[in-house]
Amino acid sequence: MQQAGKTEYRGGLHQRQKELMLRWYDRLDVSASTGRPPTVSMMISGNPVELLEGFGALPIYPEINALQLAIRHESLEPILAAEEMGYASENCAYVKADIGAWMKGITPTGGRLPVPTLALCNFVGCNTYLKWYEHIAALMNAPLYTIDVPFMREDRPSKDDVTYVVRQLMEFVKKFEALTGIKFDYDRFKEAVRHSNRAEDLWSQIKHLARKSPSPFDAYFDAITLMGPLYVYRGTEDGVDFFEMALAEMQEKVDSGEGVYDTERFRVVIEGPPPYPFFRTFRDMFAKWKATAVASTYSTVGGLWEFGFRHDAREPFEAVALHMIEHNVTNRNYLQRYDQIERYIEDWRADGLIIHFVKSCRLFSAGQGDMRDYFTRKLGIPTLYIESDLEDPRYFSEAQLRNRIDAYFESLDHHKSQAVVGDRSREQVTGDR
Repeated sequence: MQQAGKTEYRGGLHQRQKELMLRWYDRLDVSASTGRPPTVSMMISGNPVELLEGFGALPIYPEINALQLAIRHESLEPILAAEEMGYASENCAYVKADIGAWMKGITPTGGRLPVPTLALCNFVGCNTYLKWYEHIAALMNAPLYTIDVPFMREDRPSKDDVTYVVRQLMEFVKKFEALTGIKFDYDRFKEAVRHSNRAEDLWSQIKHLARKSPSPFDAYFDAITLMGPLYVYRGTEDGVDFFEMALAEMQEKVDSGEGVYDTERFRVVIEGPPPYPFFRTFRDMFAKWKATAVASTYSTVGGLWEFGFRHDAREPFEAVALHMIEHNVTNRNYLQRYDQIERYIEDWRADGLIIHFVKSCRLFSAGQGDMRDYFTRKLGIPTLYIESDLEDPRYFSEAQLRNRIDAYFESLDHHKSQAVVGDRSREQVTGDR
């Protein structure tokens, strides 16, 4: 609970986020009726939303639709519908929720979602995207265009990799011009890139405020409120305005010494997305211990900006390509993901790491067992490994998760107290000398 007189994170900022997201769904509903503005269905990871601004087009994000259904406890019905169609139980639950909801006419807000003018598969890191978008195109009778994004094999992408993606982006522009009859507005595209640059800088500043103690917000649970506008409105003035508001509120909390809880007992880094059907229940398991997530990998699914990358309007196509290849977590190899988490733990001064394995997201989660061993055995960082699902409520065991999380924080509390005793002993020895 927040104390009286303090800035309420879930007040103005949360309300503004809700208004922006509802406005986006309202515009999609209008497009479903009129066919205008044109729409593009695409993925969150490394999304090229700035290109859409050059056409005045709207993004449709199947992942956001699935997430919204899950957090409203409405995901099971479309998942079961998809399984009745033939989708296997181990298929990605996001895919099943999205396809099942489309077939049954279920939407997060009760309005209509348009048939996309184009299904754009921005293939980034997950090969499920390819089949997902083939199904979207087939079921919705929409044309399909796939951007093949090379996986990160080295520390930096090669010049040839960037050129390869840039050429595909330019080909997309020509295809969309022919499809819609709308001429691509290059100046508007560059302006969108400038807006993205500013929004990314503000978002990065917000994430760096979590390095403060106490952190003014939870960079896992509270970051969800910030991530929607980041994906939908990043290349717009509305996106910049939202993040200016967010930074001002967060800075006010820092200036007043206000954290997520009255006392910040634990600082953790979290890997993997949350179980959205039980989002509040899951958060309460951490709130019980006054544990704040000061950083999370999930908040970098759409873009990794806190380490310096910004869209550059001087080379806008190249900037979009670099974002797609290098600067989102899903297209990075495991050693790069290790490095990202290690930097969080060191620079954000975390006490431990929590890895949430998503059962229906095998490709992203498959190496997390090795990740746990690396951080536990090689780096000596207290690490908890837990399992459920981001969309399917059948994979959530509240009692089991609660027991494991409680045991982890009990152990972490002991670990921290022993460290304090050790520090005092060393101080005593130094004093005696």
